[in-house]
Amino acid sequence: GPCRRCRHQLPLGEPAPLLRAARQSLGTQAGGPRSEKPGDNSKPVSVQRDRKEETLLSAAQKVKEAGRDFTYFIVVLVGIGVTGGLFYVIFKELFSSSSPSKIYGHALEKCRSHPEIIGVFGESIKGYGETTRRGRRQLVSHIEYVKDGLKHMRLKFYIEGSEPGKRGTVHVEVKENPERGRFEVRYIFVDVDTYPRRTIVIEDNR
Repeated sequence: GPCRRCRHQLPLGEPAPLLRAARQSLGTQAGGPRSEKPGDNSKPVSVQRDRKEETLLSAAQKVKEAGRDFTYFIVVLVGIGVTGGLFYVIFKELFSSSSPSKIYGHALEKCRSHPEIIGVFGESIKGYGETTRRGRRQLVSHIEYVKDGLKHMRLKFYIEGSEPGKRGTVHVEVKENPERGRFEVRYIFVDVDTYPRRTIVIEDNR
């Protein structure tokens, strides 16, 4: 009796571990396909969304950088234009024969080398423009006009020398010469503003 019972119990108890292993393997195989179902695609969707967001951000950043570069380009162009205009004005004012500064310098040199002017005002003659209320001396005043189709310019400035209390007013007029392309002096004369008053003619080509 006991031996038969043992024979029947041993074969019946052995399949339990085998069944558990088979069930686990079947569950694993069944879980694999379920985890890879077409509907379960959360990770690929998130990856695609991230790529789209990165593409949009990169495009927006490129547009922003392009706008900033264009703004810098416009600023540089404006700076170049302003600088070129300033250089043109300075060149015309200093080197052009038709600039008021050039005409003023020419007339002042005429006054400094004229014997009668030196006799009245002394040596070391200097010229200057109008004096403001604060005592500052401005640029030489001038006026331009057209007469008989030609440009004219008149200048007025003041001179002083080493003689104390002596002051004179210089009047200059120039006229355009179309053939030479520059201004030529019509007259330069000096009014002595102190006693005895008189007028000294330096150059008169009228």
